[in-house]
Amino acid sequence: MGAIVWQKTNMETLVSKLKQDYPGFVFVVGTALCWSPEQKQVLYDPTAGTEGAWGLLHELGHARLSHNSYASDLDLLRKETAAWHEAILIAKNYGLTPDQEHIQDCLDTYRDWLYKRSTCPTCQSKGLQTNSQRYECPNCGGSWQVSPSRFCRAYRRRATTDDK
Repeated sequence: MGAIVWQKTNMETLVSKLKQDYPGFVFVVGTALCWSPEQKQVLYDPTAGTEGAWGLLHELGHARLSHNSYASDLDLLRKETAAWHEAILIAKNYGLTPDQEHIQDCLDTYRDWLYKRSTCPTCQSKGLQTNSQRYECPNCGGSWQVSPSRFCRAYRRRATTDDK
């Protein structure tokens, strides 16, 4: 499938089939790929090409696996991986094979994000997440705050006693 040019009509055909096969979910044209558990909507970009089709199947994977939230950074990575595995299974029903390199590139963005967030700003060791916005270092005893958003750059701020 990698060498085949994915056209808008291919995406429309795929979405039409998905709507029939997954009537419990709503497929909505958008500018980004995402799963909205509140509205049971899978947003997709019909002009995104082949990788957009793979992303659509990935977001449908989240929907089928009932991914509503995540408890920790590692849990998010696990859910992203599970959604890609589900996407591969879904794709087989439509004669598609998502590119493994693309999948690993997507997962690498989460791995890199997790690596940066978990790196101790004091000694550069890897820390342990103690809540959604806090890490602690088993090496030097330091702690730091991280952003609650997975969409912003990974930043770390040394925690103070007021942050506990």
